[in-house]
Amino acid sequence: MQAYILAFPEKKWENYLAPILEEPMVKIVEKRLLNTKRIDEVFTVVRKDKLKKFSLHVSNPIGVSARNKLEALHRALPFSGDIFLVEGNMPLVMPFLVDYLSTLFYESYADALIPVWADGSFEITHAFYNARALRKAIETCLSENERRLSCIAKHLDYEKISIEGLIKRNPKVSLSFFKVRSSFDIRFVEENIGKGL
Repeated sequence: MQAYILAFPEKKWENYLAPILEEPMVKIVEKRLLNTKRIDEVFTVVRKDKLKKFSLHVSNPIGVSARNKLEALHRALPFSGDIFLVEGNMPLVMPFLVDYLSTLFYESYADALIPVWADGSFEITHAFYNARALRKAIETCLSENERRLSCIAKHLDYEKISIEGLIKRNPKVSLSFFKVRSSFDIRFVEENIGKGL
């Protein structure tokens, strides 16, 4: 199975190459995905003008010209197969959780398996998708002039999984959804990544 890391910045604070223990954050995400049982290939979606820079750090960068993340993802996605999608600022993504979610995805008949918080918000970038269905959902979003990734769920036959339910079973799961947005977040990751996570 393939995984796609979305490392396409829209905001100034989004720096997917920020060093964590002297290693670029996006490279850590890639390594963690390759430690799962089902993912054997990882692609990283980046801005076309940053392709050379990212190619020094990740295996398969895909450089695209796009106005936003939704458009970038549409240009980079395969036309078939199943994929795991994650954002490049989630360096604590848990391989055991990805394995577990992949099993649930394959057991379902839905086009996607999307983790959901108790308030109803989706973790679009920590989910499994049928690539063809995801492409169609993104095309619909783009035709409606939508720019937010959360639009994807409105146009998919998906199955939800409660994040809080997962956390009750294993508190470490919460770290998998942690997104780095500041230098304080980087320090938090550095403290936790050294604990064998």
